Amino acid sequence: MRILLLVTAFNGLSQRVWCALREAGHDVGVQLATGAADMIEGVRQADPELILCPFLKDRVPAEIWRHRRTVIIHPGPVGDRGPSSLDWAIAEGARGWGVTALEAVEEMDAGPIWATRTFALSATPPRKSSLYNGPVADAALECVFEVVAKAGDPSFTPVPPDHAPTETPGARPRPLMTQDKRAFDWTDPTEHILRSIRAADGAPGVRTEIGGLAVFAYDGTPGAARTARPGQILSRRQGAVLVGTGDGGLWLGHLRAADPQHPRAGIKLPATTLLGARLRGVPHSPLPADSESESPGAYRQVRYRRTGRVGWLTFDFYNGAMAPGHCRRLLAGLRHAVAQDTDVLVLRGGTDAFSNGIHLNVIEAAPDPARTAWTNIRAINDVCREIVTCTKQVVIAGYAGSAGAGGVMLGLGADVVAARDGIVLNPYYDMGLYGSELHTFTLPRRVGADQAQRLVDDKLPVSAARAAGLGLVDEVGPRHPDAYAEWLVALAERESDPRAARRRRQAKARRLAAERVPLEVYEARELAEMSRDMYGDRSGFAAARHAFVTKARATRTPQRLLPAWRPAATARPRRSATLRPAIPVSA
Repeated sequence: MRILLLVTAFNGLSQRVWCALREAGHDVGVQLATGAADMIEGVRQADPELILCPFLKDRVPAEIWRHRRTVIIHPGPVGDRGPSSLDWAIAEGARGWGVTALEAVEEMDAGPIWATRTFALSATPPRKSSLYNGPVADAALECVFEVVAKAGDPSFTPVPPDHAPTETPGARPRPLMTQDKRAFDWTDPTEHILRSIRAADGAPGVRTEIGGLAVFAYDGTPGAARTARPGQILSRRQGAVLVGTGDGGLWLGHLRAADPQHPRAGIKLPATTLLGARLRGVPHSPLPADSESESPGAYRQVRYRRTGRVGWLTFDFYNGAMAPGHCRRLLAGLRHAVAQDTDVLVLRGGTDAFSNGIHLNVIEAAPDPARTAWTNIRAINDVCREIVTCTKQVVIAGYAGSAGAGGVMLGLGADVVAARDGIVLNPYYDMGLYGSELHTFTLPRRVGADQAQRLVDDKLPVSAARAAGLGLVDEVGPRHPDAYAEWLVALAERESDPRAARRRRQAKARRLAAERVPLEVYEARELAEMSRDMYGDRSGFAAARHAFVTKARATRTPQRLLPAWRPAATARPRRSATLRPAIPVSA
């Protein structure tokens, strides 16, 4: 079937739907909602059999839905309507929620129903972004495939909304959640403040005041503070600040200045970076020498624990972005883990994101973005080199969450790459950067030189299943986070057999020793290219970075996403980088 995805942005859910439908044998293209005229013309040229809208904030022009089957994937159960569905569900502590596929009509979210799914919500408030990319995305994908099946049935008629049962208590039409509805007071209980912040994370955040500065708050984690004055900054740790609440404290990892005249307005940053000199006199909160002695709820981005012959190094950076400080902390954790007498080392990222590479927001906000970008890429390369050269343990890279750009390349030097089903990998972004993370060394060795070049040229997402078929990933585990965790434990235990682990380590050491070209040469070549992008801006890195950081709306649909059946979509995109070096790639 020819299916067109009409979307506001090609976000994580849209990418997952795109991958899944293509792997199911459908022809799939994308049209970004860059304006009514563009949408109408894009649909006219594509002439799709079905239009799906997995992420659309804009109204579908009547010229489209009156003549084409157009189905909206709404992140709410039957009976729910409005632009802030997940916000209300989290803020009000709903114990169940859902996703509904509705036919587009004049009134938003009011069309006949094609499919619906419901799911339970935990009592602990999730981040809105985590909920969206987890249970909502899973339910949405099920709805998408049900819609596609029904679209092929000429006898199917969608159910009028008035005739569909409401399975979720409290589902009803609701308005946009404004900041006055999100507002809290620092004298409120920690749980209430946390729920308010997570209902707005990652957008738009909750407006409040920290250290005398008006900000939008994100990335909240409960913290201990028994003698706190509500609203007072008590301590800082790893870029976060601990703020007193009515009954304790709350770590805030990221803030965005609320004043449009602020020098860093519009950029979400680590809290300590934004607050800067306002933190004078605020003490650093030291970390215990042994991370196992600290509460799991404490604010700590990198943790190490050991279970028998397996060492577990887990890291979880907000949105997967890794500034120089994040990279240094992860490198220190790696070196500590490598120094232990374990047979296996598991490097596991967060469920929301494994990694998305260097921290573009921190780079954009820096006084000297080029220098900060250079420092950042050197720091993340240090982490990659530690993984590639580790021969004391069998290294397993556990991609529990999606990854992009350098974040995909980060773990490719591991002996085993183990991905969670349903995640999406974007090996290359069109960000005006050649890319480093030792990818010219690791990527061809995993997928072959030709396939590596195609991944770089195409700049398209790859599902976990497809990545396994390419050799980018070695193992794919269950979709549910808990089931994946259990599966990863079993994988690590299997790899920890002393004889098998020793043979694998020795084989890796022999391969590295047999390389005709040192690893440092690959890195030097990559950095030479990156220096031209970062300092010379030869490919528009500054503009692309600014557009990404400020969430600028696209003005056109990239050629690579347009439907392949369109005559205009047959041209190959221009290459902006090449993996074929002037140095040989030895086997």
